[in-house]
Amino acid sequence: MTEHNRLEPAAPWVEIVATEADWDAAEPALLTSMLSQLVLIRTFEEYVLDLAREGLVHGPAHSSIGQEGGAVGSILPLTSADTVNGSHRGHHQFLAKVLAHVEPKGIDPTKEFSADVRAVLLKSLAEICGLDRGFSHGRGGSMHLQWKEAGAIGTNAIVGGGVPLAAGSAWAHRQAGTDAVAVTYFGDGAANIGSTLETLNLASAWHLPLCFFIENNRYAVSTNVEEATGEPRLSARGPGFGIPSWKVDGMDPLAVHLAMREALAHMRDGRGPTVIEADVYRYFHQNGPFPGSAFGYRTKEEEKAWRDRDPIRQLSGHLVRRGILGDAEIDAVTERAKALMADLGDVLLEPLPGGKDGQRRIKPDEWPDPAFADVGIRGDLGEFAGARMADRESFTGEVADQKFIDAVARVMGRRMETDETVVVMGEDVHRLGGGTNGATRGLKQAYPDRVLGTPISENAFAGLGGGVALDGRYKPVVEFMYADFMWVAADQLFNQIGKARHMFGGDGEVPFVLRSKVAMGTGYGSQHSMDPAGIFATAAGWRIVAPSTPFDYVGLMNSALRCKDPVVVLEHVDLYASSGDGPVDDLDYCIPVGKAAVRRSGSQLTVISYLAMTNYVLEAVESLGDVDAEVIDLRWLDRASIDWDTIGESIRKTNRVLIAEQGAVGTSYGGWLADEIQRRFFDWLDQPVERVTGSEASPSISKVLERAAIARTEEVAAKLTEITRY
Repeated sequence: MTEHNRLEPAAPWVEIVATEADWDAAEPALLTSMLSQLVLIRTFEEYVLDLAREGLVHGPAHSSIGQEGGAVGSILPLTSADTVNGSHRGHHQFLAKVLAHVEPKGIDPTKEFSADVRAVLLKSLAEICGLDRGFSHGRGGSMHLQWKEAGAIGTNAIVGGGVPLAAGSAWAHRQAGTDAVAVTYFGDGAANIGSTLETLNLASAWHLPLCFFIENNRYAVSTNVEEATGEPRLSARGPGFGIPSWKVDGMDPLAVHLAMREALAHMRDGRGPTVIEADVYRYFHQNGPFPGSAFGYRTKEEEKAWRDRDPIRQLSGHLVRRGILGDAEIDAVTERAKALMADLGDVLLEPLPGGKDGQRRIKPDEWPDPAFADVGIRGDLGEFAGARMADRESFTGEVADQKFIDAVARVMGRRMETDETVVVMGEDVHRLGGGTNGATRGLKQAYPDRVLGTPISENAFAGLGGGVALDGRYKPVVEFMYADFMWVAADQLFNQIGKARHMFGGDGEVPFVLRSKVAMGTGYGSQHSMDPAGIFATAAGWRIVAPSTPFDYVGLMNSALRCKDPVVVLEHVDLYASSGDGPVDDLDYCIPVGKAAVRRSGSQLTVISYLAMTNYVLEAVESLGDVDAEVIDLRWLDRASIDWDTIGESIRKTNRVLIAEQGAVGTSYGGWLADEIQRRFFDWLDQPVERVTGSEASPSISKVLERAAIARTEEVAAKLTEITRY
């Protein structure tokens, strides 16, 4: 007979129910603060829906009416040092956090609201309306609310997109030696998404002080939770990752408060992450002022049953029962909140000229200046003031022939030695003698708490690194073993890290470095061989570095680490074993942002390239013997950092341009560059810009087919011969 042994999860999973005794034991000041926050948030949300009805909110208005109990109950136990982020439906969480920040002792519902309360509500309303006085000058709107000073690190329009970022915040809290925690709020839809599940695993493995707070409102737009998953008790995810989990009635703010206090004790004691699932209900549809029943996916009876357990109604009943407040006092706080919102509306709105009675518009002076549209995509590079700049010609230190991969490891070691904020993470960076190529050799032994080997979860650890960068206390260097893995982490790289500075107003720094290798020619096939430069060049916010010599690698990595924008540092495997001039002792210089290198002077045509292809171009020119080409190694590839002065000077001399790169034509970098050159230098060109690229197909594993799919010396030589024939 087969024996069956029952297995139990190591982590506890419990439901918390607040009893009448708990309500009787609760401090009156806690309950009255809860009431003030609940009423202010509810009234604020109702006013936003009124504006949406009038067409005064551009874009979505994702109401959290009905879900306030989860936010208020969980945020009141936090401090301003604790950080929270949330989803597209995050007004209630954001408001609860900022109100608690400006009124840390609580808001007395029997008194007039303070000037600070008024100010944060006005700024929040302005942001939701897309106005200049908003927290992000109107760029974030309803779905991207951030006020770092209050510990509100950003709500997020991508379902589950903020979860890895919160893990980075939690890591920074712990690394800095504080007892602060991070709380990431998300809904039932995000509970099943890859970024959330990856981050649950990573947070558990690294024992991060991170609370995964699931607001289970039962519907992802119109799809109910029973349709979406085989286990609708979403807190069941926690024990599967070894994380203690609580389930609670989110319509009961005190029960939520009690659950959060237990979770906080666990996290502040250094015992790792927690999960809280709060069952809540959004009274309205996904977006706008209509109930879900109006769209046919739920019934009016269901909606009434949940409204009968409204958190404000429940709390008010206990306040009256205990004699803390009377019905008239509770009604009065609601009226004061409504009056406050009407007053704030008068600040932003005015009667519509020529309109009907009651029609309003945004006051023209409240809109941001259209010229602000592109401001703050990247920083102004003010961080380079005082940096010591050098290039090969101006460098005064000793140089010697050295391997490219040795320069990679040496400069990273130097930066970690001199800057305690640099942290390295990625798959196997802590083992194998410095990762799979030796790029982190010796670092784990020297800096064990700042060299972090990760699970295979690019989405989670890239996002965690992004959260560390946004926190600002540390500088993450994240390694992707192969550039193709960026597709796994595309949301974190492009929607989150690359857009964060601009999306939240243009002032927030994002000191994030991504190292990744281009592995064409190694036989690793279609999913491990891409050159990502062309993709990153389309993503506003990123800077792109492409070193081709040991000397350049040192200076460019130093610049990448000094930069307050996200920088991807591309490394080609063809270069790792190559040798060239590199610094012997001086590893502290920077190569200026936006400075290309002329590798060969010439007058017949200009060849522009980068990475290992630069060497193949030089080989091709030398092999022909009769082509006088000027070869430019770009080094910086992003739109903001292209060295147009060097390119323009060369074009005005040669009047012909060839852009040479190895990778597939579909994702190639040179397409946009050729277009831009023809726009800028049309009058100086004797013929259209020519290009050398790989084929349409990705490289295959077959040695013959791989070689046929990529460009090298022979393809460049053939194109040079064709161009110079005429």
